[in-house]
Amino acid sequence: MSVNPDHVRMAEALLFAAKAPLSEVDIAARLPEDADIMGVLEVIQRHYEHKGFNLVKVAGKWTFLTASDLSWLLQDEKEKTRKLSRAALETLAIIAYHQPITRSEIEEIRGVGLSRGVMDVLFDAGWIRPRGRRRTPGKPVTYGITEEFLIHFGLDDIRDLPGFDELRAAGLLTTEPSGLFDDLVGGESEPRRDIEEEED
Repeated sequence: MSVNPDHVRMAEALLFAAKAPLSEVDIAARLPEDADIMGVLEVIQRHYEHKGFNLVKVAGKWTFLTASDLSWLLQDEKEKTRKLSRAALETLAIIAYHQPITRSEIEEIRGVGLSRGVMDVLFDAGWIRPRGRRRTPGKPVTYGITEEFLIHFGLDDIRDLPGFDELRAAGLLTTEPSGLFDDLVGGESEPRRDIEEEED
C-alpha cells in the first residue's frame, strides 16, 4: 500500500515545528485516521537520509537532528552549558550503566563518598530520577536515567549506550572497569524484581 503524500507533508510539518521529539501517538493524533504512521515516517526518514539533517528516533520519539557527520559545523552555535565535574560525569555513567542503583552502590563503585551537590546537578539537568526503593533493609532509593538523558545524548534506548569495545576503540578506555558492562539493564522495559517502582 502506497503512502499518501499529503500525510507525509503533514507529518513533516509537525516534526519541523515541534519543540520536542514527537511519539508516533502524537503524530497519529494530528493526522487523518487512515494515515499509515510508520509508512509516513519511513518515507520522511529515507528522504532526509543524505541531507544536512536527518529524521531520527530518540527515546522512542521522532525528531530532526543535524546529520552526525556535519555536527562540527554547528559547534559555535550550540548553547553553552555548565560543564559537569568529573565526579558528576562518573556518577552519571555509573547510573546509566547500572540502573537502578542506590547511592551506596554508586559510592562503592567510585570508591569515594558522593556529595549531595553531585546528585543535585544531575537532577537539575533532568538526566536522573528516583526509580523506586530496593526491597532490602532500610529500603534505599534507587536511581536511573530519564527520557531527557536519552534525548540529549541522541539515544533511542539505554541499550544504545556504547559498550567496552566501542569506548576502547574511541580511546576512552584502556582497561575495562570491573563489572561495568556486566549488568547493563534495558531501562524501563526490564525492571529489577527487587525494586519497588515509583509511580509517575
